Amino acid sequence: MTTRPPGLMISAPSSGTGKTTVMLGLLRALAEDGLKVQPFKSGPDYIDPAFHRAAAGRPSFNFDTWAMNPTLIGGVADQSTGADIVIAEGSMGLFDGVATRGETGFGSSAETALKMGWPVVLVIDVGGQAQSAAATALGFKSYNPDVPFAGVILNRCASPRHERLARLGMDHAGVKVLGVLPRRGDLALPERHLGLIQASEHPDLEAAIAGYATFLRDNVDLDAIRDAAASGPAQSGALPKPPAQRIAMAQDAAFSFTYPHLVEGWRAAGAVIMPFSPLADEAPDADADLVWLPGGYPELHAGKLAAATRYQAALRDHALSKPVHGECGGYMALGEALIDKDGTRHQMAGLLGLVTSYEKRKFHLGYRQATLNAPMLGFEAGAKLRGHEFHYSTILQEPDAPLAQVGDADGNPVPETGSVKGNVTGTFFHLIAEAS
Repeated sequence: MTTRPPGLMISAPSSGTGKTTVMLGLLRALAEDGLKVQPFKSGPDYIDPAFHRAAAGRPSFNFDTWAMNPTLIGGVADQSTGADIVIAEGSMGLFDGVATRGETGFGSSAETALKMGWPVVLVIDVGGQAQSAAATALGFKSYNPDVPFAGVILNRCASPRHERLARLGMDHAGVKVLGVLPRRGDLALPERHLGLIQASEHPDLEAAIAGYATFLRDNVDLDAIRDAAASGPAQSGALPKPPAQRIAMAQDAAFSFTYPHLVEGWRAAGAVIMPFSPLADEAPDADADLVWLPGGYPELHAGKLAAATRYQAALRDHALSKPVHGECGGYMALGEALIDKDGTRHQMAGLLGLVTSYEKRKFHLGYRQATLNAPMLGFEAGAKLRGHEFHYSTILQEPDAPLAQVGDADGNPVPETGSVKGNVTGTFFHLIAEAS
């Protein structure tokens, strides 16, 4: 049985430790050394893969053990073909997942690392502690001994003395130190309410990534990291088939959250993706079989979307005879109105009766499992889907027929059922995969 390129999982005890900075710097530094570096993201994240692509020069794809069956995981892993090394970024803490098992597991980064055979590089914030950080590292190393463990990168180290003490603790615990990053206040990426801003919006992304690479090169043992990479045996896989042959997909600053494995699978199966920009008042291609509005930040551009009359008219014409689907932000844009954070009401496409508001934010986060009441994106009524929801809008009205019966990761019903009206469908969850 063949093996895939050797890889590593960059993870941490929790969010906010600096693992994204380490990830981007490592991707770029290895690429500068002449390696073909394949990035991945473990977990349901719409934003990080675009940053990975900017750093590595190769598309990044999501792994998700809760939402994806083994065949799809294999298909995602196949995207590393031709790479010299794989670097994957975890989400939240290494062992964080949900309580109820999904398609392949509970959704943790540790599960992805174990399944793919990638040793874990744990990024630990040593601010406010010294030798005690070793107890954290030792706990993560021993919590599941089956998960391969490469070592730690100590982040936000205050001084040479601080480094000596932290290293002393790691030596005592038998944990390998792969690097020590001095504390710097200029390394944080800009954020907004869904996490990082989009890569396309960063004021100087190339300079930032180049700076991270220099910082990693100066403070991390890149040779040791390369030597630690490993991989398990390859498993056969496949990506999802397209819902239509010609797909008009909204792509601009308002609509940009698409899971790369979906689009790659559609293209690989021969579908034609025809991008258009609602913000530029562009109409979707009249020959499209399907119009798809992905998620994003329509609330930041609601005035421009309301004024985009050419786009809205073409959308309505298409919906008379052919399907239109929106996810999260795209769903909001298909609705009757969107109220921004200042309380201003903006008229949307009006294909659905949904009205959402950001004046009073309400946090919606988590995995979703859905059983369709009506066809959607090539799936028949009765199909079971898995996805993820993440937004801050308040739903003021959702009057149309419910598109699906929707529950959380544990199967508890949630009220955000999505909507269907004629040829138009919308969901608050982002589709990841069909359930097996």
